[in-house]
Amino acid sequence: MKNIVILISGGGSNMAAIVRAAERDRWAERFGARIAAVISNKAEAGGLALAASHGIATAVVPHQAFDSREGFDAALAEAVDAHAPALVVLAGFMRILTPGFVARYAGRLVNIHPSLLPAFPGLHTHQRAIEAGCKVAGVTVHQVTAELDHGPILAQAVVPVLPDDTAATLAARVLSQEHLLYPRAIAGWLLDTLSHKA
Repeated sequence: MKNIVILISGGGSNMAAIVRAAERDRWAERFGARIAAVISNKAEAGGLALAASHGIATAVVPHQAFDSREGFDAALAEAVDAHAPALVVLAGFMRILTPGFVARYAGRLVNIHPSLLPAFPGLHTHQRAIEAGCKVAGVTVHQVTAELDHGPILAQAVVPVLPDDTAATLAARVLSQEHLLYPRAIAGWLLDTLSHKA
């Protein structure tokens, strides 16, 4: 069984969408894959309770307990590796990971970013898209590399930017696409992995 470990920092709406898709689309039967664990850097992250309610193992590695980013990432890697992951999924995990952590999971670490990368890496993507006069915005699922919000693109979805959009209204429209795109991109990754082994 291929284990998927999801990292979250908050409510975990993308994580919830992935969990629902894995159950609905029978990933265990189709891909030999399951969501093995959800790990957060915040004990109060709402997504942990949701994961536990689906019978998924949860863990907390609080970043405040560490003096350095390297120390935190080493402890996080230990928690992740306890589940022997085939894939590590960042779903609203609000920490910049060290190059060492990224290298450890090279080719099997994915992230979702609320813009059409390479446009608008980093924060405040929706406001920046509106200020730039973009007619479309969107979301990107990509493999994680040491450079922030770069790495090979796995999937993208486009949404219109409407004349009266605010950052909040645009964010809501993009989020609805995130919940569709992320599970689809992961299923595609799993299928691709299966075909390479065939």
